Formats: sequence, structure tokens, C-alpha cells
Amino acid sequence: MNLSSVIRPEDVILDLSVATKASLLQFLAGHAAGRTGVSGQVIHSALLGRENLGSTGIGNGVAVPHAPVEGLMAPFAALVILKKPVDFEAVDDLPVDIVFLLLSPPEGTGDYLKILAAVARKTRGDRMPDMLRGARSPAAAYSLLVQEEE
Repeated sequence: MNLSSVIRPEDVILDLSVATKASLLQFLAGHAAGRTGVSGQVIHSALLGRENLGSTGIGNGVAVPHAPVEGLMAPFAALVILKKPVDFEAVDDLPVDIVFLLLSPPEGTGDYLKILAAVARKTRGDRMPDMLRGARSPAAAYSLLVQEEE
């Protein structure tokens, strides 16, 4: 399963202003709710449950909040580039400004794990995160994210 099968260009958001990790997770849940039809409260609870296990801040200014969500019919993803980094309790203690949200149906863990691994590979090192930070439009960020899939 490719990233382009779970994220759409309209789910790429640049220059979002949030002050905290909590407000970021609330925004992500609301956005996903509007796009999937699943309750924002259900999504938010799933994300908080996962974050309580340990931060999904993977380092280098990147976080990948993810969770299985009851009622979700297909995997859903969104990419958010923040205007200013926020503390996300990341593994390297650096604030986060690139956020890749990944939600999956509870029974879809195989594809979900493949997508999670693909995001981690793409954002390892400085090259891709720096290119995403420099994207001038959601379409440009989307193209960077899904390039070289085939």
C-alpha cells in the first residue's frame, strides 16, 4: 500500500498555528472527523490513548500520531506543517513542526504498519523534512511525500 492510497492533496495543511501538542491533536481529530465521518471525539480519544503509551514524536522535528479507530472504514492520513514547532515530547526532545497523522480501521493493521514504516523511512534524516518545510504549497508538499512510490 502506497502513501498516495491513504492521503489526498486536500489533507495536506501548511502553516498551521497551534500552541500545544494537545491543541494539535484536537485539530487533527477534527480534520479527520470532517474527512472520514467518524466522530472527532472517537478519533481524539484514540490518538490520546496512543500518545499515553509513549510519544509518537520520532525525532528531527517529525511526529507520526497514529491509532486504530473504531468505525473507520479505510486508512486515513494527513500531513500538517506547523508555522511554529510545538513540544511533542519527542524521542530527541526537539519540538515538532512536521506531523503525519495516520488512522486505520482496527482490523487493518498490516497495511497500517507498512504505511507507518514508509513514513518513518521517508522522514529519516534531514533531506525530506527540510524539503517538506520548504514546500510553498500543499500540492508541492503532497508531491514530495508521494514521489518515488512505484
